Amino acid sequence: MKAESGQTSRRILCVFPRYTKSFGTFQHSYPLMDGVAAFMPPQGLLLIAAYLPEEWSVRFVDENIRPASDDDFAWADAVFVSGMHIQRQQMNDICNRAHAFDLPVALGGPSVSACPDYYPNFDYLHVGELGDATDQLIARLAHDVVRPKRQIVFTTEDRLDMALFPIPAYELAECSKYLLGSIQYSSGCPYQCEFCDIPGLYGRNPRLKTPEQIITELDRMVECGIRGSVYFVDDNFIGNRKAALDLLPHLVEWQKRTGFALQLACEATLNIAKRPEILELMREAYFCTIFVGIETPDPTALKAMHKDHNMMVPILEGVRTIGSYGIEVVSGIILGLDTDTPETGNFLLKFIDQSQIPLLTINLLQALPKTPLWDRLEREGRLLHDESRDSNVDFLMPYDDVVSMWKTCMTRAYQPAALLARYDHQIRNAYAHRLKLPATPQRASKANIKRALVMFRNIVWRIGIKGDYKAAFWKFALTRLVRGELEYFLSVMVVAHHLIIYAREASHGNANASNYSLRLREAAVPAE
Repeated sequence: MKAESGQTSRRILCVFPRYTKSFGTFQHSYPLMDGVAAFMPPQGLLLIAAYLPEEWSVRFVDENIRPASDDDFAWADAVFVSGMHIQRQQMNDICNRAHAFDLPVALGGPSVSACPDYYPNFDYLHVGELGDATDQLIARLAHDVVRPKRQIVFTTEDRLDMALFPIPAYELAECSKYLLGSIQYSSGCPYQCEFCDIPGLYGRNPRLKTPEQIITELDRMVECGIRGSVYFVDDNFIGNRKAALDLLPHLVEWQKRTGFALQLACEATLNIAKRPEILELMREAYFCTIFVGIETPDPTALKAMHKDHNMMVPILEGVRTIGSYGIEVVSGIILGLDTDTPETGNFLLKFIDQSQIPLLTINLLQALPKTPLWDRLEREGRLLHDESRDSNVDFLMPYDDVVSMWKTCMTRAYQPAALLARYDHQIRNAYAHRLKLPATPQRASKANIKRALVMFRNIVWRIGIKGDYKAAFWKFALTRLVRGELEYFLSVMVVAHHLIIYAREASHGNANASNYSLRLREAAVPAE
């Protein structure tokens, strides 16, 4: 479905802002790969690009790959920008550059939808999801592309049914340069975790695309150059369990039809461990990773943050159950909770040893607008607005002690030998249960073989020869090669190397202790 234009013709430049380097963008992995330069294509902006009227020309620039040029701005009639809170400074920078060309700039996405007041310099604000506000913005630009005298805010009251969403404009993106593909099946989550802004932004009743839309999108992504893995960016893949069960057989058939061209990954709550019928279908569809917001192994803390559903099954048992279907658990972890004590860091490290989860996104607590946590801390006078800090929360423990605890956990959790030992455990106890894939032409294509050889060369040269953790590397590498586990060797080392290097930066205070922190670590300029 596309918007109506009123027979006008416009040139729209869609610019996605650069991310500040972080734990979750895996930038240290890119030099090990074949031409990868960015994390995932931005779903929201590519969806808007696809929705724009047929008669309008659209140009898309992801500044994580290249900066928008003067020629891009000179070509455009208007500029569209979207992003998250962590990209706030970069979004404002894009606005300033567009205004130098006297172009009107419209901003949409999760950050402005939660905090319109953060962005006083933009000409148009699009608050909310795709819907009537989008049509109003398009109608305004169809009528006039002169910058308005004062900011105009369009707020979505009537959201477009997700079954009517167009396929995101993957053809506009340089898809082969992304580490992962991204796809969205649903929006919203039924749970109300205290720190999460998803219910406030997108609702508690998940809305859905059709399975047929998802299959068409996957086909388009493969056509446009997405390779390796695709991540379902749904807030909770099992937010609607019936919908997940409806979709999964379609994914199984798609994988068989395409020769298992891609691995799949998603985010889900830990209580998925109680749904063997879902996990078995996920295994058949070749889901290899689930991000689970474990947050903390402390039951008292889980209850305090209203994440009781994490206690529907013992956490370690849930992790092992998911692994028994060949699916690796990636865990979200939060430090700085009101229930934390000086022993919390040691408790977390013990949990890491017991669970053998390799990848844990360990963050300091950050209060996001439109969350119960924000409202509670505001009432208690514990919200801070000092962007030199790694968190906007006035912790009950001393701030320096919490940051020190974070650094210690990052250092010890991602010490090379310890991390690779956890991956070895995963290969033996989770990966071993994965579907045994046939040797399909798609998997054994010349492009995939070339890609694997380039990765092997880069990994051996940069880590095994020039690196500074050679002993741990070669112990892991030789075990994999002797066992014929080349694919596991490549996929693990690409991720593990980033984690090791980023953890070192963290231990020296050169990395943000929260993926949501606005603390500036580098100049807010477009990609080099």
